[in-house]
Amino acid sequence: MTAVEIIIWSLALGAIGAVALGRLVDLAARPSVSRGHSAAFHLTVFAFVAVLSGLPEVFEPFVDPEMLEAAQVMAGPLCVALSAFWVGGWLNARHRERLMAAALRLAALVTPLAALGCFALPQAQQLAAAGALTLMAASLTLWVIWRASLMGDQLAPAMAFGCLLTLPAIAGMYATAMQLPQVTAAWQGLFALCAALSNGLTGYVLWRRDQADWRARHEDSSSDFDPVTRLHTGITLGQRLVKAQRRRRRMKRDGAVLAVMVFNVDRVRAQAGARGVNEMFIALAGRIKRQVGVVNPVGRYYDRCFVCLVESIDAPVWLRTLGLRVACSLRRPMTVGTGDGQRFEIHPDIGVGIVHLTPQEANLDDVLHDAERMADAARGMPSRTAMLDPETGNVVPVEEAQLAARRAPRPTRPGANDRASRR
Repeated sequence: MTAVEIIIWSLALGAIGAVALGRLVDLAARPSVSRGHSAAFHLTVFAFVAVLSGLPEVFEPFVDPEMLEAAQVMAGPLCVALSAFWVGGWLNARHRERLMAAALRLAALVTPLAALGCFALPQAQQLAAAGALTLMAASLTLWVIWRASLMGDQLAPAMAFGCLLTLPAIAGMYATAMQLPQVTAAWQGLFALCAALSNGLTGYVLWRRDQADWRARHEDSSSDFDPVTRLHTGITLGQRLVKAQRRRRRMKRDGAVLAVMVFNVDRVRAQAGARGVNEMFIALAGRIKRQVGVVNPVGRYYDRCFVCLVESIDAPVWLRTLGLRVACSLRRPMTVGTGDGQRFEIHPDIGVGIVHLTPQEANLDDVLHDAERMADAARGMPSRTAMLDPETGNVVPVEEAQLAARRAPRPTRPGANDRASRR
């Protein structure tokens, strides 16, 4: 390695190491599983870049070349596999969608096993095969994250961009490890920059999610929070919904308001008492937040009604997936306890109402009223999910609504067609 190349990769490792150190300090200050995963992720990225950058070759007398090449073959697949595992938890993929969970599980389990198969290839082809395998697994993870962004996860687009930056970084670092003559110091500088920026952006998004989770669990009790579910209520809920609505209109994105009504509160209270009812509400609140993401505001509208504003969906057709996913999650049986220590299994009787929000102005009070009306009507539907059919204006099960696959195109400016025809 030249002196310039050593400086380039040392700076990149310094930036990545600084982020890892910050996450370790955060983990020590407020220990949690998610913070532990974040710190481990940054340390894994540090090791990945260190092994593939060529810096270990500077210490060649102390490094076994065969061991180094084996580490380079395994570094990428292991790093991406661990990332896929952690991304699954970050997205709550298991609770969101089976396809997302299966794709991430496939990347996490198959990639390291396939990497072992690279050692069966001729030595000259092992690094190239490992690089291609790593790129495929990283692309699959990127697709899953982008799919979550289409489903309304507000932090997923930034995470997807961070993962997108990893693709040139991975390709470049494997090209550097293969010592291709075309990889000059300038190219290495670009690859190192992509690696450092990707790590920094990913770290920021992980930190944002951790902060949102921590606030949701530890904010002080007040009249602005429901004492049972720890969700926003009253004026604070209204303010959060209004702010989210403004952000959504500013970004000109479609969104949705969901209302969830619980119908069997009295029956659960008769069976398990007030404690059982409270445990049911806590479990339902947690399931809703897992489905819509912690950054989308969820609140307790009143005793038996939860509301949520999903700030961004890619197309109206996603409302069907969103509504059915939420209803399926909430209807799963749960076990609640009574004051005397007994445990009962209950099946929540719920209805989910969905109102599609377009980028145009909408009165929030009217939207909440419509969502509540849809949720009440959903009680008589097999899927327990209802919305207004855009074509007929009738209340229908969400699976029967005629939803557009994409947003309607923006109206053409007057005269545009005439100008186009003249051309």
